[in-house]
Amino acid sequence: MSSVQQAGFPSSPAFSYPSRATERSDWIVSARDPMARRLASAREPAGSIWEEEWQGGDIISSGLTIFLVNRECPWRCVMCDLWRDTLPQRVEAEDILAQMDVALATRGGREMEWLKLYNAGSFFDSGAIPPSAYGGIARRCAGAGRVVVECHPSLVDDRVSGFQRMLPEGVELEVAMGLETVHPEAHERLNKRTSPGDFARAAARLRGMGVGVRLFLLTRPPFIPRAEALGWLLRSVDFALDAGGDPVVVIPTRPGNGAMERLRLAGEWDEAPLEWLEQAVIRGRAKGGGRVLADTWGLESRALQEPSVGALLARLKRLNRGESGKGPGE
Repeated sequence: MSSVQQAGFPSSPAFSYPSRATERSDWIVSARDPMARRLASAREPAGSIWEEEWQGGDIISSGLTIFLVNRECPWRCVMCDLWRDTLPQRVEAEDILAQMDVALATRGGREMEWLKLYNAGSFFDSGAIPPSAYGGIARRCAGAGRVVVECHPSLVDDRVSGFQRMLPEGVELEVAMGLETVHPEAHERLNKRTSPGDFARAAARLRGMGVGVRLFLLTRPPFIPRAEALGWLLRSVDFALDAGGDPVVVIPTRPGNGAMERLRLAGEWDEAPLEWLEQAVIRGRAKGGGRVLADTWGLESRALQEPSVGALLARLKRLNRGESGKGPGE
């Protein structure tokens, strides 16, 4: 019996997912639509958005998220579609600083309580963000109470504490990492070259530095049997909170990068019900500890067409603000 059949998936004679990381990367890239990569400029960010985020209690703070453009992340996780906004070459330090200046100019005088710098990979990957840019980046974080960057756990080392020391007084650092799932086999097959234990150890090291920890989870990654997927999501929420994640952000697993479509055709994955987002947040609320938030990106457009999605989105927004999730009269 094949490993796919043992996992509870229908067998697919034409499907073969590589077992070695380098071969997986080649398989993932081969599934891409070459026209899907969006043209990006090294001197302008891929975008920026002004957002609010619940900080606990009754505190809602506002800040700016900047999507920096740099080279593609070398890990090439099977579910990732962020490569579409990357460049085939490295960028210079002045390019990154120019991107920040473009985005920061959109503030319009608003108080920036936090700043997120997401670069479609790892901030501490020297091939993505040149270390010579750290000082200029740190100076541009002045006035923000906290700056959030993303990073692979294998890069949580002295580079983190070095950047932390560059930040202006009063600006705290938070590092976001994509844990995705604690299902051991599925996690390994995502091509992250990590284990859940690696994330727990990286999170512990960050906390020891006085750095905040943000962990991302997927509602249903590939390679988890359908009947077990919700249970593993809730187990992953528990693990992320125990590791010190605050917040833990739960993201719907989406198609659109080529590889996920192949996996769906092979019976290795399908989309989780959106209600799982709500169940994950409620689980986190009941457990206590850090905040658990639902990523609602893309749900607004669906809500216009599907009343049930609109009702769910309203509940998720309330939960994301620290409320009960139920509206008046519910």
